[in-house]
Amino acid sequence: MKKHGKQALLLGTIAAATLLFAGCGNNAQSETLDTESVTVGVTSGPHQEILEEVAKQAEADGLTINIKNFDDYNTPNTALNDGDLDANSYQTIPFLDQQVEDKGYEIEQVFETVAFPLGAYSEQIKDLDELKSGDKVGVPNDPTNEYRALKLLEEAGVITLKDGVAVQATKNDVEDNPKDIEIVELEASQIPSQLGELTAAVINTNFAFSAGLTINDDAIYNEPLVDNPYPNVFVVRSSNKDDEVVKEIEKYYHSDETKKFIEEKYKGSVVPAF
Repeated sequence: MKKHGKQALLLGTIAAATLLFAGCGNNAQSETLDTESVTVGVTSGPHQEILEEVAKQAEADGLTINIKNFDDYNTPNTALNDGDLDANSYQTIPFLDQQVEDKGYEIEQVFETVAFPLGAYSEQIKDLDELKSGDKVGVPNDPTNEYRALKLLEEAGVITLKDGVAVQATKNDVEDNPKDIEIVELEASQIPSQLGELTAAVINTNFAFSAGLTINDDAIYNEPLVDNPYPNVFVVRSSNKDDEVVKEIEKYYHSDETKKFIEEKYKGSVVPAF
């Protein structure tokens, strides 16, 4: 009996310690963000460059924005939710909503930043009308971005999607493919390097920029450049959405200086969403 009693006491102590540490973790996630230094995740390219301009303005007022670059669309949300970042700036609202639904993240948007019109590019053809049977067309393989790419191809008259498809749409949701093209699903960041092996590809603007491609000069078809329906957003943990430093960062993102920087550097391929 004494042995059993000691075991029960030990198990109770371990359980109490586990609850204590778990509580500490939750408290850490809910702490108010530092007003002097924050770490923000972005994808390489325009998002990074725009945040560097924002950070320059913030630094003049005593706020340090540490920038952490990522080369994929999934890791920045995981890092933010787990507390390795204070915020991120790289994604559209449908993509964010899908990630929250699929993975249970406690993160949310706080303000809109810019829009990146999606474009189709090719080294072999000048117009999507030139596609023929067996031609390979690359699209991003992540949720919402693949949907956007498929919608772009539909609007160009290349394919028709099934009625009622949502943001999780894949090539399996193509109803009609009159040109008999082969849709190739690829990691978004890898598509520019694969362009030479494809007849055409739909590429996210930030990755297109990194490969020296712009909508104005190189795209053979693209989403609207004005009133684009897919603005990107600045995202924080839900517990930090009302933090003072978040409001300060929004002020720098939406400043006249940032707007001028975007308009002069990207000349319409990336547009302010404010």
